[in-house]
Amino acid sequence: MVDLGEIRQRFLRLRPFLDERHCRLWAANESLAGGRGGLKLVAAATGLARSTLIAGRNELRTAAGGAAIAAATGSHGRVRRPGAGRKRRTEEAPALIAALEALVDPLSRGDPESSLRWTTKSTYKLAATLREQGFRVSPSTVGRLLKERQYSLQGTRKIREGSRHPDRDAQFAYINRQAAAFQAAGQPVVSVDTKKKELVGDFANQGREWQASGCPEEVRVHDFVDPVRGKVNPYGVYDIGANEGWVSVGTDHDTAEFAVASLRHWWRQMGRERYPAAASLLITADGGGSNGSRVRLWKVALQAWADETGLTLTVCHFPPGTSKWNKIEHRMFSEITKNWRGRPLESHEVIVELIEHTRTVGGLTIRAELDEAPYETGKKISPADLAGLRLDRAEFRGEWNYTIRPRTSRCQTTDLL
Repeated sequence: MVDLGEIRQRFLRLRPFLDERHCRLWAANESLAGGRGGLKLVAAATGLARSTLIAGRNELRTAAGGAAIAAATGSHGRVRRPGAGRKRRTEEAPALIAALEALVDPLSRGDPESSLRWTTKSTYKLAATLREQGFRVSPSTVGRLLKERQYSLQGTRKIREGSRHPDRDAQFAYINRQAAAFQAAGQPVVSVDTKKKELVGDFANQGREWQASGCPEEVRVHDFVDPVRGKVNPYGVYDIGANEGWVSVGTDHDTAEFAVASLRHWWRQMGRERYPAAASLLITADGGGSNGSRVRLWKVALQAWADETGLTLTVCHFPPGTSKWNKIEHRMFSEITKNWRGRPLESHEVIVELIEHTRTVGGLTIRAELDEAPYETGKKISPADLAGLRLDRAEFRGEWNYTIRPRTSRCQTTDLL
């Protein structure tokens, strides 16, 4: 494959010894040797205009080549004196660069009321605006000038997390210490969260999948909820130490009771077998949603589960605006999304199978199960219910870090497991 850097090096070595015509012919010959895309490649490597290369190609393709031209013109082709030819636009109008940069970055380099502040800054619109300002410039020239000044097409990047809580970093450090202490003691540590709701049916799904050429999967044009199949709420439990996951695919509401039911299913199906001697469990969760730090029903449901299992449950919530730091997001949910990319989630069975078949080279395994139980919304928790909790808040940010202890002894709960 022809390399742009190699062409540029050859061009720079030969350029001092070539006149205009020989330079044009040499570059045109390189573009022909480059095959498809050779014209663009050589233009980028040498800085010569595409029209110059095309003219050189036409000369090379003439039947008698340069000899025919020489016979017709009595010369060896048109060669201009040094310094002749069309001037670069920036030489004709030195203010062009400043005007262009003011349009590209109006807030820092130019007028904040720029006409292009609220529209797409394509090379065509930039060129049109510059022409309105009196400059003679084409879209291709605008593109070249931008590249010369290290501009490129950019997307957006998600890095702003909103207001930064003053105890954010301290909470991260607290969670890390807790997780390390639990794992050192052989106690399980899990990360929990709800994946985004998914439409069930023959709907478009982001991503692309290998298919026979010309035979794409046919899906609906509009994403209106199917009244029969509806949506699902996948709630996940990720075992950080074992690199294993559980997903309850709920068909009803995403409530705190559903979240705790998912934890219950994980413990019965996976956790209890892996940690037969466990006496406590650390749960890391987001600060909002069905498992939010302010959700009373979440704490009441956890208390009921602690009573059933005899487990002491310690919960650490992530600070506001930091949900993407939750390990389940980038270690499990992201892999599920990759596995079903470009696949319509046609039924509950398809969703469960796609989740269960998610694997990674790092050894991630996931089990999934459909949960069709109803979960009532709007449940009210009375002060008496809260008063009955065996809840101990940590000295540091007790609203985020707390422990719920069972109200019955472990031996009394054995039969319930």
